[in-house]
Amino acid sequence: MPDDIQGEQKPPEPEEDPQPPAEWPDQSTAEVEERVPQDAVQPEEVAVPAVLRNAGPAGEEVRRVAPAERKRMNRRELLKLVPVVALGAFAVPKLREPLLNGGLHFSDWASGKLFGRARLAQTFPDSDVVAFERFPYNFYDVVDPGVDLERWTLTVEGLVQHPGEYKLSQIQALPKVTQNTRHVCVEGWDVIGNFGGARASDFLRAIGADTSARFLEAECADGYYESIDMETMLHPQTLFCYEMHGKPLDRGHGAPLRLQMPTKIGYKQAKYLDTIRVTNVLRADKRGYWEDQGYSWYGGL
Repeated sequence: MPDDIQGEQKPPEPEEDPQPPAEWPDQSTAEVEERVPQDAVQPEEVAVPAVLRNAGPAGEEVRRVAPAERKRMNRRELLKLVPVVALGAFAVPKLREPLLNGGLHFSDWASGKLFGRARLAQTFPDSDVVAFERFPYNFYDVVDPGVDLERWTLTVEGLVQHPGEYKLSQIQALPKVTQNTRHVCVEGWDVIGNFGGARASDFLRAIGADTSARFLEAECADGYYESIDMETMLHPQTLFCYEMHGKPLDRGHGAPLRLQMPTKIGYKQAKYLDTIRVTNVLRADKRGYWEDQGYSWYGGL
């Protein structure tokens, strides 16, 4: 749980014209990639309907979190991930809530102290990557909020020199990174996938973000919201992800853009990105959708 900071700091004044750059590095000359070999077996093209119901494109079950189930998914779910808060489960009723809050606060603090920007999450060979059809769809409200992919832009706000609207093509013009990493869900499942996109650090520097700020807030087209510590956003494996398995991100997995952070639990990796904001102060009532219901804020692995 982040400590409160009073007051927002302004970003440093730009030395030149504060307009967004008209052209960013050409992808063909500035790529820093770990591409999937050309002869690797690629998943077949799968047509995804505009709105997915109870099954994915290959007939797999779509995980839907019903309103009644959300009420049962409280902070006790995190006991398996944060052993220190187990004390709260055995406390007398009056002490249980403070102990749970204290345990989560301590866990977040300790996780932040142990995090190292140079410490990489494990990567895997292509042979360990699950077939695209077996990568679960997981969502909290709707599997497809109906984003207009042709007209979509990412709104950038906060402590940046170049706020405004950014097209997907501008993000794709940055050096692309592909990586085989593990996605871990708080519900108990994990899967190794192939993800492609721009390093978040490259995009943040391109827009003139104040990287000494503490947080990045994200709002999504489906109403979901998240906030992430800046150290994680600058980690070299944190991506603004627009591809999976060498294909454009599909609607069920967060098209056109999502966060992909192999150092974080799944609920931190917001999909259907709509707005990002660089800030030193988190809004008290919008720290994160699940965090506001009692989940760990840091969410590190």
